[in-house]
Formats: sequence, C-alpha cells, structure tokens
Amino acid sequence: MSFLRSTLDKLGKHVEKGGKYESQYPLYEAADTVLYTPGEVTKGDSHVRDAIDQKRMMITVVIALIPCILFALYNTGLQANAAIAAGAAPLDNWRSALLTAMGIGFDPSSILACAIHGLLYFLPVYAVTMFVGGNIEVLFAVVRKHEITEGFLVSGLLFPLILPPTIPLWQVAVGIAFGIILAKEVFGGVGMNVLNPALTSRAFLFFAYPAAISGDAVWRAVEPTMLADGMSGATWLANAAAETGALESGAITWMDAFIGTIPGSMGETSAVACLIGAAILIITGVGSWRTMLGVLVGSISLAMLLNAVGSDTNPMFNVSWQWHLVLGGWAFGTVFMATDPVSSAFTDRGKYIYGLGIGLMVILVRVVNPAYPEGMMLAILFMNMFAPLIDHFFVQANIKRRMARHGA
Repeated sequence: MSFLRSTLDKLGKHVEKGGKYESQYPLYEAADTVLYTPGEVTKGDSHVRDAIDQKRMMITVVIALIPCILFALYNTGLQANAAIAAGAAPLDNWRSALLTAMGIGFDPSSILACAIHGLLYFLPVYAVTMFVGGNIEVLFAVVRKHEITEGFLVSGLLFPLILPPTIPLWQVAVGIAFGIILAKEVFGGVGMNVLNPALTSRAFLFFAYPAAISGDAVWRAVEPTMLADGMSGATWLANAAAETGALESGAITWMDAFIGTIPGSMGETSAVACLIGAAILIITGVGSWRTMLGVLVGSISLAMLLNAVGSDTNPMFNVSWQWHLVLGGWAFGTVFMATDPVSSAFTDRGKYIYGLGIGLMVILVRVVNPAYPEGMMLAILFMNMFAPLIDHFFVQANIKRRMARHGA
C-alpha cells in the first residue's frame, strides 16, 4: 500500500496546479480519494466536523442497493428461465448460447442458474450506463476544472435497476446522456440539480421511445415478440383489487409481489429488498425516514379514500393500499428516489409535505389514468420541482419565529 501511495504522490505533482497535465487533475483526484481518505481538511472553527462526507454517503447508498441488485439478477434470470421452460422464449440469442456453453442450463428452480442468466441482462446495461454517463461526468469536470464527485456511482446503479431487461443498449446510452446533461450538468453538477438524474433519464426514454418502454406493460427477460397476451400492468393492478391473487399472467399472490418474483423492471419488483435498503439508509441517517413516512401516509390515505368512493367503470378504484405498496416501483421509488438528498426537500417539516405529495400523486396517477398504471416516476419528478418552494416556506417561517423570539 505504501508503494501505491508513493506512486500516486509522484503522479500528483504532474497534475496539480502548474503541472504539465493540470487539466487531468479531476481524474487523478477521483482515483486518489476513492483509494484513500482526502488529504485536505478544514482548519477554521466555522466549519462543522462530521465523520460522513459525500463519498461515504454515496457508498452507503450503494451498499443499501445491494439487496435490490442481487434480487434483480435472480428475478430477471428467473423470469427468463421460466419463459424458456414454458417454451415461450427462443434459445437462439447470445445469452442462451453462452449459458449452454457453460453448462449452466435454464432451470427456474436453480438460484445460481437464474442469477447468472440475470447477470447477462443486467451487466451490459450497467456497463453502458457507467461508460457513457461516467465519461460525461469526467468531461464536464475537466472543462469546469471541478473534482469528479461520487454522485454518479449511485445514479449509475439506479438507472439500470429501473429499466426493463430487454431494453436496447443504444437507448440506455441516449437515456443516461440526456439525464446527466440536462437534469444535472446544466444546473452546475452535483448538489445543484433540481430533478433526479436517473428518473429524468427514465422519463426521457418513456416519452421518446414508447414502443420499447410502455407504461401499460410489464417486462420479462425474453424477446418482446414472444410475450403472450394479458401481460399488461393494468390487468395486474385491476385484478389485485379483488385480492384473489388470480392475475391473468399466472397465479400471482400478494406475497409473490412482496417478495418480488414477478415480471417487471430489473430492480423494482422486490419490496423486501427495498425494505432492507430502507433500514440501512435510515440507521445510517443517509435516507430520510420523514420522506418515506410521508409517501406511505399519502399513498395509504388516498387509496383508502378511493376504495370508499368506488367505481363501477374503473376497477382501479378498488385496488387496496396493500397492493399499491408492492406493485410497480412504489417501494423502490420511496426508498431510493424520493429520498435523494439533492432533489428532495431538505427541511425536516418540508420532507413530510414533500413525501405526502408523492404518495398522493402516485395513487392519483395510477387510479385516475388506468392507461398508465405506474405513477411513481411522474410523482417524484413533479414533487422535485416543488421541493425548493416547500423548503422556502418553512425556512421563511423559521426566520420569522427567530426574529419574533429575539424581538427583532
């Protein structure tokens, strides 16, 4: 380790201010701070000293995402292997050929076989996301002469997890480029963006390529042309209203949806994995429990109200709050997207209002617009725009209280 440290110190002389490769300092600084603790510390008494910094915060989020990632690998492979076993998917793609050559097979009951098959779907999407998005981050850092932040480590993981496994890789590249540039870098980079970059990338793909990413369908890791009829998300949520568990795509129970062994985007299906992530974020103080509580209360309240109102023409009015919480991207969005420290509200009371707004809107979109049964993405992006306004009112109210208290 001393050899590595001395090597980095020697390289540092050439990239620091006045060095021959000064423009490449962001690349050096990124590698140095990932491997070692930053060498600079604040010396003034006006600064708050805390053990946590941006790097530790982002790494904590990555750790909290591990359960979702592992389950994404398993469930993506499970859905693919189940489709192959049922004769609903071809065996002429490169993934099938590679698995056959490795002697792994397509047994849906084998956790290893499912995980490896799922990895072959997840890894290319993740690699393209990190390559394209990472290079954009480096480019902007070099041009602005800023440090390369660790924020993209999280965005680079979140984006693949909210995508269908069969998405074309060129769309992955276009989507992440759009989100990083227009939702983050144009605002000044990390800490300055108003919208969540990963969700903005996903929203762009949804509206730009609706044929590939549709709001009224769930995805399996098989060729789209091989999907059977009756696989729509609207059918899932509508049948969930009866709570019989008999969905048109198979015998789907509430526990199936809670565990996550159902078709869907790669990392969003398991509420259990999201709960583990939520526990990590809350215990470490990285994710706001106030925001999560607000989303929960808002969703349950409006779902119960609509259940009481009822509708003879729209079965979505009858979907109970228990089903709303385990279907679609509700759990994943609540834990990892709504709690984004940059694009969400930062005042304690503001977090309650911000989360409540997301919870109300996601149910409103799902129920009032049956053609688009998922609403978490739109709800979070909508409230992202209102977060600064919410904080403004609470900050101003606090200022007035302090002025009144001190007789100013």
